[in-house]
Amino acid sequence: MFAVIETGGKQYKVSEGEIIFIEKLDVNEGDTVTFDVKAISDGEKFEVGTPVIAGAKVTANVLKNGKAKKIYVMKYKSKKNEKKKIGHRQPFIKVQITKIEG
Repeated sequence: MFAVIETGGKQYKVSEGEIIFIEKLDVNEGDTVTFDVKAISDGEKFEVGTPVIAGAKVTANVLKNGKAKKIYVMKYKSKKNEKKKIGHRQPFIKVQITKIEG
């Protein structure tokens, strides 16, 4: 059984017990999060919502809040002696899918 959920502007195909990294939400470690379901399949039938399936939800436990590895971006303008080095760490949360209902 799998479901398609949407969070942070992205869609994820998830199944029970799976661990995924998603965009940061305003939750603490150990909390429970629920997501609306866009599509669901039990192996035999496949159902797609318009835009979500009524009564279907995915429950997940928050394992960790963190930041990704730092990436560096260089801005450079030729003939102007202008350089700028910028670093960015994208925040994320690590969740484990516990239950798919629907």
